[in-house]
Amino acid sequence: MSSSTASATARPSAPHAPPGRSAGGGTTGGADVAPRRVAFLVYDGVTLLDVAGPAEVFQEANRFGADYAIVLQSPTGADVTSNLGFTVAVESAVTCAPCPDTYLVAGSGLYPRTPVARELAEAARVPAAGARRVASICTGAFVLAAAGLLDGKRATTHWQVTHELAARCPTCRVEPDAIYVRDGSTYTSAGVTAGIDLALALVEEDHGSDLARDVARALVVYMQRSGGQSQFSAPLQGPPPRSSALRKVTDLVTADPGGSHSLGELARHLDISTRQLTRLFHDELSTTPGRYVENIRFDMARALLDQGHTATQAAARAGFPSYESMRRVFAKKLSLSPAAYRRRFGTARRGGQDRGPPLA
Repeated sequence: MSSSTASATARPSAPHAPPGRSAGGGTTGGADVAPRRVAFLVYDGVTLLDVAGPAEVFQEANRFGADYAIVLQSPTGADVTSNLGFTVAVESAVTCAPCPDTYLVAGSGLYPRTPVARELAEAARVPAAGARRVASICTGAFVLAAAGLLDGKRATTHWQVTHELAARCPTCRVEPDAIYVRDGSTYTSAGVTAGIDLALALVEEDHGSDLARDVARALVVYMQRSGGQSQFSAPLQGPPPRSSALRKVTDLVTADPGGSHSLGELARHLDISTRQLTRLFHDELSTTPGRYVENIRFDMARALLDQGHTATQAAARAGFPSYESMRRVFAKKLSLSPAAYRRRFGTARRGGQDRGPPLA
C-alpha cells in the first residue's frame, strides 16, 4: 500500500501538519492558532444523520481539548430541508465562506436515483480546491464524483450503490467492502453511520488516538469496528438463470443447501458433463458451481444467525460440513466470525423475552 492511501478499516497515519500546528493537533510556537474550520455541504434532501453523526464527533472532540469550528453551508446560502422534513439552518453560501480546513459532503437518498445538479457539484468542487482535506459521507460520494474529485482515486459509498458509483465514475476504483477509504487528501465513507467512523479517523489524525478514543467512549461507539460493510448487506439476490437446466440446479441447491452438491452430483442431476455445467454457471451467473453452493449456504447461515440460532446450529442447518468450514467462509466474506456476527445482528427477542447487549 502506498503512503498516500489508507486501508478501509485501518487508521491512516497522521498527515503532515499545516503551518502552526503539530501533527497531534497542538500548536507550534507561541502564536495563536485559529480553530480548524469543519464545513458541511448540505442541500435539500440531505440525510440528517450524515450531518449530525460526524458533527457530533467533532463537537465531542472539543470537550476533550480539540478546537473545531463546525459550520453548515449550502450552494446558495439558503436553509435546506433534510430527508426527515426538518429545516436545517445554514450559516452561509459556499462561495461566501472562508476556506475550510476540512470539507465534508453529506449524502442523500436522492443519489444515485437522480443526477447530481451542476450547482451542487460546483459547490463541492470550489471549496475542495482550497481545503486541507475533503470527504464524503455515504452517497455524498456521488457529489464528489460529479465534481471530478474522485477521478483516478480509490473510494467507497453505501454498499447498496457501490456498483452505481463505479459506473458513474469509471476511473475511480470503488472498494465495496470498505468502511471508509483515504486516498491522499480525499476521504469517502460507507453508508450513514460510517460517517462517524470517518470523523473519528479525522480526529485521530489531528489529535492522536488517545483523544479519539475518549470521544468514541463518550459517544458509546467503536473506536474502530471490525469487518467491512459486507456484514450489513442483504443476502445475495440476483436474476434467475436464463436456461431451464441451470434453474433446476439452482432451485435444488436453494431448496436443500445441506444436500450433496458436489460438481459431479449436480452434473449427474442434469445428465451433462461437469465441464458443461461449469460453463453454464460461468456464462449465466459469473461464478462456479462450488462457489454458488457456498454462497447459498452462507446466506442461509446468516439468516439463521439473525434469527438467534447458535453458530453450531446454523452451520448444521445451512449444510456446512462443520462449524470450522462455516467460520472460514465468514472470515473470508465478512472478516468476522459467525459468533461475532450473531452478537451484532441476532434478534433481540428470543423465547418471548427481550434481551440486550451487556452495558459493561
